[in-house]
Amino acid sequence: MKGEQYIPPKVWENEPSSGNQWANINSPVSGARYDRELPVGQHALQLYSLATPNGQKVTILLEELLALGIKEAEYDAFLINIGESDQFSSGFVGVNPNSKIPALVDKSGDEPVNVFESASILVHLAEKFGQFLPKSGPERTQTLNWLFWAQGSAPFLGGGFGHFYAYADEKQEYPINRFTMEAKRQLDVLDKQLAKNTYVAGEEYTIADIAIWPWYGNLVLGAIYDAAEFLQVHTYTNVVRWAKQIQAREAVQRGRIVNRSFGEEWEQLLERHSPEDIDKVLKQRP
Repeated sequence: MKGEQYIPPKVWENEPSSGNQWANINSPVSGARYDRELPVGQHALQLYSLATPNGQKVTILLEELLALGIKEAEYDAFLINIGESDQFSSGFVGVNPNSKIPALVDKSGDEPVNVFESASILVHLAEKFGQFLPKSGPERTQTLNWLFWAQGSAPFLGGGFGHFYAYADEKQEYPINRFTMEAKRQLDVLDKQLAKNTYVAGEEYTIADIAIWPWYGNLVLGAIYDAAEFLQVHTYTNVVRWAKQIQAREAVQRGRIVNRSFGEEWEQLLERHSPEDIDKVLKQRP
C-alpha cells in the first residue's frame, strides 16, 4: 500500500523522534556532549567497545592472536553503552572524534596511538603482530578487497535493512523492500565467492573473514534481526557452511561475548581484563 506522500521541507531541521531509543541518540552535531575520562587498564591495548557486529570484529581478532600464543595481544576491554550515550563522553571523543565503537588505544610504543574504525583497527593489529593479513602479493590485495567490501556493504545491511526491518517504529514497505533486495544481493555475492573458496579471500583465514562474519555470519545463523526466514538465508548454502565453520572457532566464541550486555547470561561479559574473565562466563554455557 502507498502511504501519504512525504514532501521534504525547503530547509531540513532536526526534530526529536517519537521515542525510539536509537533515533534519539543521533544528532547533526559531532563532538563531546559531556566531560568524562575513559577508564584505563593494565595492558598496552585498551579497547572501548560494545559487542555489536563492529565491536565483535576486534575482540575476535584479539582472541585469535592470543590463541596463537601472542602474549603482547593481551588487552583490557571496557564497555561503551551506546544506548546511554557513552560514546559522546569527552574521553571517548578524544579517541574517536566520530563517536562510534569500537575505538582502541595502543600504548605499546613511545606515544599512545588512537585507532578507530573497525577495519583500521583490524589492519593495525594484523600488521602489528604479522597475522591474518598476507604481507604482500595477490593474497594481500584480495584480503583488503573483501575487508573494504565489508566496510562499504555492511551499512546497507545494518543501518539499512536492520534498521527498517527490526528497529524502526513503523514498518514501511519501500525501505524494507529496497534494503531487503540489497541484503540478498550481498548474500549472493558472498555465496558465489565462497562456492570457490574455503574462506572469503581464498584458502587462508584472514581479517576479511573476521570483518564479515559478525555481520553476515550472524545474520544467516539467526543471531541478528530475527530475519533468517524472511531472507531465506538457507538458500545461501556456501555462506551458511562458512558461517558455521567460523562460529566453531574457539577464539570466535570467546571474542563475540566481550563487551556484550545483552542475550543469554552465559554470553554476557561487560568488561574483559584477562582470559579468566571469559573463562568464567563460558563455563555457564548450556
